[in-house]
Amino acid sequence: MGLVFSGTSCNLEATRVKEADGADDSSSCVIAVHSAAEWSQNWQSHIQSNKLMVIDFTASWCGPCRTMEPAFKAMSSQFSDVVFLKIDVDELRKVAQQWKVEAMPTFVLVKRGQEVDRVVGANKDELKKKIQLHLTK
Repeated sequence: MGLVFSGTSCNLEATRVKEADGADDSSSCVIAVHSAAEWSQNWQSHIQSNKLMVIDFTASWCGPCRTMEPAFKAMSSQFSDVVFLKIDVDELRKVAQQWKVEAMPTFVLVKRGQEVDRVVGANKDELKKKIQLHLTK
């Protein structure tokens, strides 16, 4: 899965996820992080930010993760002031351990470098509600 730099439909920090089949999801603004260096770069650019960041800890073999993917992508388009990251726990085990991820999917909501909320499991309504809640704070 590769990355394409953002188009006009995404916020400045985001990139579009290019699907494995080569199809570009131009409405999605999810940053797929595949290395420790990419994680560090994204983390450092948002640690001082007042923007909400939502980190999706996922795995390619996880059925509920695949079920949540379209909803997560849709939220990334709907909430353009939020940074959406996707991290495969098998690629970045240390990052998943750092965030104490024990089940997939786990969505960690972060502001100013601190976890403000978390959703464990494939509950798109709860995730959306928590994003809306923390956008207003």
